Amino acid sequence: MAVRTRHSGRRGRIRGFGYFSRLGPAFITGAADDDPSGIGTYSQVGAAFGFGLLWMSVVTLPLAAGVQELAARFGLATGHGLASCIARRYSRGVLIGAVALVATANLFNIGADLGAMASSVRLLVRVPYTAVIVAMTAVMLALEIAVPYRTYSRVLRWLTLSLGAYVGVLFVIDVDWAGVLRATFVPSATMNRAELGAIIAVLGTTISPYLFFWQASEEVEEEEQLGTKPGVLLDRRHVRAMRGDVAAGMTSAVFVMFAIMVASASTLHAARITNVHTAAEAASALEPVAGRFASLLFTLGIVGTGMLAVPVLAGSTAYALADAFGWEEGLGKTFRQARGFYSVIAGAMVVGLAMDFAGIDPIRGLYLPAILNGLAAPPLILLMLFLGNDPGTMGSWRSGWVSNALVGLALLAMVLAPIAYLLS
Repeated sequence: MAVRTRHSGRRGRIRGFGYFSRLGPAFITGAADDDPSGIGTYSQVGAAFGFGLLWMSVVTLPLAAGVQELAARFGLATGHGLASCIARRYSRGVLIGAVALVATANLFNIGADLGAMASSVRLLVRVPYTAVIVAMTAVMLALEIAVPYRTYSRVLRWLTLSLGAYVGVLFVIDVDWAGVLRATFVPSATMNRAELGAIIAVLGTTISPYLFFWQASEEVEEEEQLGTKPGVLLDRRHVRAMRGDVAAGMTSAVFVMFAIMVASASTLHAARITNVHTAAEAASALEPVAGRFASLLFTLGIVGTGMLAVPVLAGSTAYALADAFGWEEGLGKTFRQARGFYSVIAGAMVVGLAMDFAGIDPIRGLYLPAILNGLAAPPLILLMLFLGNDPGTMGSWRSGWVSNALVGLALLAMVLAPIAYLLS
């Protein structure tokens, strides 16, 4: 007999009052998807190509949602994170390769996000770069260890609302909406080398490997904290609630992507600023709606999403390694209960911090992790596709044709784009 859990009941209604309180792990996933690397990538794409790549928002939404739904289903159906599922089905070599891919991409992403956050703060307060980046890293690390992440994230969710300024810009500037609609639904890309690089970056920052590991592990942890055992009490209502949560989280992420690209195209590209070199240039896209407060809004958006995303990046690395080596894990546990898990989080942040002293421009450096994620994602998606159809792993919750189609198309897109880039 199907059993209704507290979790499925809480997530079951997406509409109505209390929307934010009912959303589950996928809301954090969606918010973290629009991290500083995402903001920088979408701003650069809008500035460089105008409306030319807006069609990517239509393409990436169902693909990203399909991959994240599969990741969430792993956690709910098996009671294990993604790395643990890989370890149970494949050889140690496959596991090490998968963990190495996500860890490498995450370290670069953490470094880029930290650098962008520090650079943005310096728009408002002229403090030494080294001092601000070290202080921000220390604060985030202390908060992640000392404060339950759900408590911490509730506050940060409101900071991410500053990204709504990009939506506000669209109502006060002259936007060619006919051109926007045409570019969104009628692709016209020339597929030259620069555009292919941008496509890889957009795919990589929207369908990012760290989100796969985070989503699966957070589903498990949330169920455990609610006193339910994943897999045992799973029913169709529960899965529908999870899918609604994933759809809401990824739709909000892609909508913000769309708004940033349109705003940047209508301001920066229109002003013939096609390369975003500094935080000040990126912030100028908000000037039509914020005026002299543009730097403040931009900084709030970068810092808010960064403080949400960097712990997710470090946490997903820790989940992957903890699953691989059988360590105690979970942000709901104390440092004493999960020393290895929290040590990985600390180490990931420190390594990411160290990368910021390599001389890479903080804003331009945001583009690199997006491309790296785009290259790291395909082998991980392939493993997920196989696992999703493995009866020994998923039991009766194996992937159906819709899931296989969406995840397969995501894999195909993320394989073909780099190949086309290399051949162009």
